[in-house]
Amino acid sequence: MTIAVPEEDLWLVGAGPMARDHADVLDALEVSYEVIGRGGGSAATFEDATGMPVLRGGIDAALAGNGARPSTAIVAVGVEALAPTVVSLIDGGIRRLLVEKPGAIDSTSLAQVAMAAVRCSAEVVIGYNRRYYAATSEARSMIAEDGGAVSCGFELSEWPHATEPTEADPAVRRRWLVAHSSHVVDLAFHLCGRPTDWSSWRAGSLAWHPDAARFAGSGVTDQGVTFGYHGDWEAPGRWGLDVLTLRRRLTFRPMEELRVTEIGSLDEQRVDLDDELDRRFKPGLLEQTKAFLVGDRTHACTLNDQLELLTVYETIAGYR
Repeated sequence: MTIAVPEEDLWLVGAGPMARDHADVLDALEVSYEVIGRGGGSAATFEDATGMPVLRGGIDAALAGNGARPSTAIVAVGVEALAPTVVSLIDGGIRRLLVEKPGAIDSTSLAQVAMAAVRCSAEVVIGYNRRYYAATSEARSMIAEDGGAVSCGFELSEWPHATEPTEADPAVRRRWLVAHSSHVVDLAFHLCGRPTDWSSWRAGSLAWHPDAARFAGSGVTDQGVTFGYHGDWEAPGRWGLDVLTLRRRLTFRPMEELRVTEIGSLDEQRVDLDDELDRRFKPGLLEQTKAFLVGDRTHACTLNDQLELLTVYETIAGYR
């Protein structure tokens, strides 16, 4: 599955679980890369799992070396380290970067990334891999076939019993809607346009997420699509998205699957998808990486996109 990319090599920055997912994809695409890791434990685990050596010491060691630097990097470090890592890489000469979502822990940090990108003429793409699911691709085709979406609704509930938030860095836990739940919000606005006239409400709090535990809102996007959302992190629920056209209701629940209800019917039919890549790799990741490497930005979340969207996520969560 070799693809033609402008660079001979690239850096994969990070050695955690997400970096291992990226390594699987890069190996399948037969793209050469060097892994830059920081912690000894994660580097050893990465090497055991992939067979790839890891340069220890993080980007400081990599940038201080005398070897040639590639112009491209995939950044898969922890959320709290994304922005400073990307700024250092840009200042060190990296000019194309695919950065794991959300790109930065807050809009102030993302603005610093944007300033570095402008200063050095670098391109930064934010990795929202759900844009590249087979289910999403099929839904985009159906929406276009039906003349566009007319309304949508999404749920951004997190499981109250999940351990993942409590195991994350405290700074990340306090901004969990940006760090994690923004996946479902990004997909909704990717398919239906960005919010222009809207209102939001919040209530409750959690020990690890004091700003709010319940979220609701509604409005209209720049495509004229009305939308509403809800999330309750203290009650049962799950991520979900419904996009409605004049002919169909398209349901993502779970997000990797697509179900369709035709107008005049109550029967919800699961769509057969060509999703072999989503089952073989982390869903959406291979198509996202391939598009990034060959310069296809058709469905990408650009840095400018994320600068606008991150303020939306912060408003939904009550961080602003």
